[in-house]
Amino acid sequence: MAVTTYIVDKDGNQIDASTATVPTNRDFRGAWSLSGSVISEDMDKAKEIFKDKIREVRAPLLEAKDVELMKALETSADTSAIANATTITELKASWDTATLGDNPYA
Repeated sequence: MAVTTYIVDKDGNQIDASTATVPTNRDFRGAWSLSGSVISEDMDKAKEIFKDKIREVRAPLLEAKDVELMKALETSADTSAIANATTITELKASWDTATLGDNPYA
């Protein structure tokens, strides 16, 4: 007997996973949104995931200067690049390697 895997959206609707169109990149899986049988990235959610990754990486490196760094990020072009990103590729490119080190999304 074959086992069918279902994908359930936030409203409880379900589809057969084998019929779904799924993004090839899983870096922002937490930002996926189901519409019919198509799964796409919700850019607003992806941006929040990206910002959370920045916070995670900088915490041990910049704990003592956290307030100063956040003020600087909020007024810099890097944060603007996050806000203005319209694609996952643009969002990944906005990682500030000078401050945060290697880009985990590269």
